[in-house]
Amino acid sequence: MDTAAHATHYGTELRTWRMRRGLSQLDLALRCGTSQRHLSFLETGRARPSRGMVLALAGVLDVPLRHQNTLLLSAGFAPAFRETDMSAPDIGPVGRAIDLTLEKLEPYPTLVVDRRWKLIRANEGARRFQRRVFGGETPIGTNIMLASLAPEGRGLVENWEEVALWTLRRAQGEAMVEGTPEAARFVDELLELPGLPKLAQNPKAENAALPPVLSVRFRAREGIVSLFTTLATLGTPLDVSLQEVRIETFFPADDFTQKWLHAKG
Repeated sequence: MDTAAHATHYGTELRTWRMRRGLSQLDLALRCGTSQRHLSFLETGRARPSRGMVLALAGVLDVPLRHQNTLLLSAGFAPAFRETDMSAPDIGPVGRAIDLTLEKLEPYPTLVVDRRWKLIRANEGARRFQRRVFGGETPIGTNIMLASLAPEGRGLVENWEEVALWTLRRAQGEAMVEGTPEAARFVDELLELPGLPKLAQNPKAENAALPPVLSVRFRAREGIVSLFTTLATLGTPLDVSLQEVRIETFFPADDFTQKWLHAKG
């Protein structure tokens, strides 16, 4: 790709991200310390950005690191951010911090997942929960969002329709923010699961007051286990994979579940 083609390609990508963030050329120019005229030239391909300008504009637009690399490539530059293999047994201090987090959150089930909700790591609390409720452990690499909505486990979730609709809406929201074909395909994959399209089109109307958080109610042998989740991310990532990693912890929503999680068995 020649210089002119790079400039045109980058300009199209830049305009897409600007529009996605709901900013005018003037707004973006002011926030980035450049002129609206120069920004217009960049978007139309009449000017080619420097590497620093690509990164500055991407930073102001809050473009994820993965897509900042894509913007750099479209402008003719090498990617700036590496992508660590999160499945490697040793990923340095970050890996040790994640392992410590998993350990300290016992016995609460805690999962480490990537941007597409594929399982990377899990603590013993999570493995024990899976054995007690589902009769087996979830293999590393499983897409937990797809697995949670699959027909096989629906009978074990008392409020499956409520949870499924919320999960689908979260995936759709994330896809809108990301705005990539890959994210859209993932939503399509979810909508291919039996019952999801109908549920998405005709959600149940709830007149009752909403609780503070949505709890997932699992049917365990001993009774209904009710859990809500929290999500944690790394605060200052400069690596594509580390920015995308999420730590999801399931906490008890009632006293019975608290005792159930701490019980032996």
